[in-house]
Amino acid sequence: MKESINTIFQYRGFIWASVRRDFQTRYQSSLLGIAWLVIQPLAMILVYTLIFSKVMQAKIPGNDSGFAYSIYLCSGLLAWGLFAEQLNRTKNTFIENANLMKKVTFPKFCLPLIVAISAVMNFFIIYSLFVVFLILSGHFPGINFLAVFPVLLIQLLFTLGLGVALGVLNVFFRDVGQLVDVALQFLFWGTPIVYTLAIIPEWAHFYIYLNPMVHFIEVYQNIMLTQTLPTLKDIVQLCALASASLLIGLYLFKKHSGDMVDEL
Repeated sequence: MKESINTIFQYRGFIWASVRRDFQTRYQSSLLGIAWLVIQPLAMILVYTLIFSKVMQAKIPGNDSGFAYSIYLCSGLLAWGLFAEQLNRTKNTFIENANLMKKVTFPKFCLPLIVAISAVMNFFIIYSLFVVFLILSGHFPGINFLAVFPVLLIQLLFTLGLGVALGVLNVFFRDVGQLVDVALQFLFWGTPIVYTLAIIPEWAHFYIYLNPMVHFIEVYQNIMLTQTLPTLKDIVQLCALASASLLIGLYLFKKHSGDMVDEL
């Protein structure tokens, strides 16, 4: 592990240059450019807020604030957006960079790292607007807001491991990519983001918590909505999920990294 980290550090210039190129490529050819990064999630948030908060009269139990549902929704939806973007791009990164892997000698693990850095940069741009909304509405969680960052780091590591595992499998079994797209739709609606856990029958809670993203989303929502810091149990649980994901991802990558080039 130490050797891998040192090798990646040696290629930090390549990683940052790739992140910058990826960022420019995605937005320089469009008329609105980087504005699309904000428009797409903002439109989704407005639609969900209108449908669930106004039309269906969704409420947060024990919270009468007019902004409560919007804060609850944004906390979950933005974190989910980061997870989905990183996972979707990581599962395809080895296939999309097949020519680069064949022609250039570099640590292949740099590719999912580039995706992770690019995804989190996009996330911070969107999340900064959410923070401005919290400040202007008088609902900024204060010093407790800092708890978001370690949780975010753990989520990035969890998604990195999961994405690498799926990315390796996707090289050999192309159906994996399609299955992940379908699974993400079920996982999204199986995560209390646009609805609260309170409306789910008690017997179903066990099955809801089998979805690992529920544990991450719940922590974000608690920090932003009730200014509640994650407990030691929460952190241990999230770290266990990230560690298991990374171990599986690294194992599959190390075992099949040589075979991937031949397969591609």
